[in-house]
This record gives sequence, structure tokens and C-alpha cells, in this order.
Amino acid sequence: MTTWVLLRGLTREAGHWGDFAHRLAGRLDPKDKVVALDLPGNGTRNASNSPASVPAMAAACRQDLADRGMQAPFAFVGMSLGGMVALHGAYAYADEVSGCVLINSSLRGHGAFWQRLRPLNYARLCRFLLPFLSPYEREHQVLLMTSADPQRHPEVARQWETMATQRPVSRSNALRQLAAAARYAPPAGPPAVPLLLLASAGDRLVSPQCSARLAAQWEVPLRMHPSAGHDLPLDDPEWVVQQIVGWRRPHAVPPG
Repeated sequence: MTTWVLLRGLTREAGHWGDFAHRLAGRLDPKDKVVALDLPGNGTRNASNSPASVPAMAAACRQDLADRGMQAPFAFVGMSLGGMVALHGAYAYADEVSGCVLINSSLRGHGAFWQRLRPLNYARLCRFLLPFLSPYEREHQVLLMTSADPQRHPEVARQWETMATQRPVSRSNALRQLAAAARYAPPAGPPAVPLLLLASAGDRLVSPQCSARLAAQWEVPLRMHPSAGHDLPLDDPEWVVQQIVGWRRPHAVPPG
């Protein structure tokens, strides 16, 4: 049995996975479990202070799993900041981790700052600080940045608005998360657990070259989606599931 742990990115929560957890669980071993965690400061934990470092976030997630009675081995699926937290967990708690999937993550030392956050987003991110923007307008801007084809998801911004209204992330927590992501630099080599990198050729937020460079330097597998945006599990969740299952169970028979 494996406990699959899903971790989202900056100011995002478990609800932003949509139905991905259900899709993944349907293709894994029936004994496996899938759980989506909220980083401190986000989602159901929005009243907590976000840790100012990725290692502290990883420790908080490990404690959350213990509090829920979840048992190792753990396999992490992390996106963006969640990928950094997952990766650090693979370093720090390698004896508890059986694998790690990083989705459109970028790491300090493995990409220039303009690749880790593409310049065309700078103005849009500055707009988030404007006090007159409604929750819907903010979430719509996020959708425009993270999906390669936002028109395919007409209901998503409203769903995200509901989450942002019910469980708002404070500005101070958002800044702590941003600072933690900017500062985190992993060790020179990969952790001693199996790794899979997933990236999107259509990512307008983070350059896919960040994942490509990391895969080449660490000699780990990379799967590149030809058109999806930064939010790969939103734009093509079934493709993500197929890549994970194919990596974990290379002889599995595809559905249908």
C-alpha cells in the first residue's frame, strides 16, 4: 500500500486539484490511498501562518499526515511550490518516501529568474495587490496565467472564487510562500528516491526549460505535454494520470 500525497502551489489549496485525486485513485492499486493536503496558510489551514521556508513546510505536511493517521510509504505529487515541498520531503524523509512527481516546478540554481517566473506575468501579478480587485477578478487572472486554453474551463474561475471567499489566503501568508519558493535551493544531486518530472510546453508562467534542465542534470525522466499550460492537472488531468501510472506501473494496461 502507498499513500499518494498531492501538494498544490503558491496560495492554492487541495480544492484546486478538482477531480484529479479521484481520477488518480481510480487507476492506482485498490489498496493505495490518495490525499490532498493544504500547506499551512492555505485552504482549511488558512488561519495558520505559512512557514517562511520550504523545509518547514515539508515538516508541517509530514506532521499533518501523522495527525491523519496516514502511513508510509508516501509518494508525492507536487505542483510548483508544492513540488519544492515534495522534493524536500524526499530528501529529508527518504526512508518514508517511495517516489516523487514534480509538475512544472522550478528550483533555484536550475533556471534563471526570468525562466522561473516569465516576465510577461510581472504586470499581472502586480495587479493582484490592487485593493479594488474582486476575488473573481483575481481568480480569473490566475486562470489566464495558468491555463493554455482558459475558454475550456468557463466554470473554474467561479469555483476558485468560492474557495478564495470561503478560505482566503492572507497577503502576509502569500508573501511568506513567495519568499520561501524564491529562496529554496535543493542539494546538488537528486534525492535517493525515484523521480518523475512533468512539464508543459505551453506553460506561460514558468518556462518548461526549468524542468528540462533539471531532468538533464539529474538524469531523471521528463515527460513534456505538447500544449498544456502551467496548471497541467487542470488542462489535461487524464494525461497526468497516464504518465504517473505508466511510470509507477510500466506494464499496466491503459483503460478502455
